[in-house]
Amino acid sequence: MTRVLAVANQKGGVAKTTTVASLGAAMVELGKKVLLVDLDPQGCLTFSLGQDPDKLAVSVHEVLLGDVEPDTALVETSEGMTLLPANIDLAGAEAMLLMRAGREYALKRALAKISGAAPAATSDSGQFDVVIIDCPPSLGVLTLNGLTAADDVIVPLQCETLAHRGVGQFLRTITDVQQITNADLSLLGALPTLYDSRTTHSRDVLLDVADRYNLPVLAPPIPRTVRFAEASASGSSVLTGRKNKGALAYRELAGALLKYWKNGKALATFTPEV
Repeated sequence: MTRVLAVANQKGGVAKTTTVASLGAAMVELGKKVLLVDLDPQGCLTFSLGQDPDKLAVSVHEVLLGDVEPDTALVETSEGMTLLPANIDLAGAEAMLLMRAGREYALKRALAKISGAAPAATSDSGQFDVVIIDCPPSLGVLTLNGLTAADDVIVPLQCETLAHRGVGQFLRTITDVQQITNADLSLLGALPTLYDSRTTHSRDVLLDVADRYNLPVLAPPIPRTVRFAEASASGSSVLTGRKNKGALAYRELAGALLKYWKNGKALATFTPEV
């Protein structure tokens, strides 16, 4: 059964896109067929995986509005993932969706058409094992579409001052989604990103978030590394090229997620040393 994971936080700059690309690449390494969905009008995931958002013939914009069949918009990435790309047109889709009934279900309907089949560009007819959604840094209709379509959600959380601003509001949004559009949505926890174990500040932020919101903090934390910026610029995930701590952490988390989905093995949680 296809598992759908949303990566979401209304705050920008918390490594949502890096998390989506890296988890997807790690799961491909583990033999899974992975579909990534870019729901951000800025098209950061699309760009970071080597696609030019401005040169897309069709994108998730047309898919959400029902103008094209979803499989016509899919593209392949160099690392073996399939991508449903986005560009600035998606900002217009958000405005148009607001005028439609059932607007929160547009992505869920689209995924129902494609998650059971491989993209037309491949000869393999097997289904996708995992769909990972990169939600935009907002609580608008696009994020609601991502949460409504997902089985699980992870909240990347930057380990810096004010990182948890808005977390409470975001958690209330998840509760609303669970009560109204997706009763089966499971909040897996916060994922510490840009983590520096050498500073007490990073540890203090995580302790505060875990205590304030009673929110599981997933392990391993994703360490701060220059490789993230280099990977985005090169059009690939952080898993390509030389080994680095960030890639190792994402590989560990990807393996844990697959075990959790397969046999219910609990995800490890991170408790920073005081």
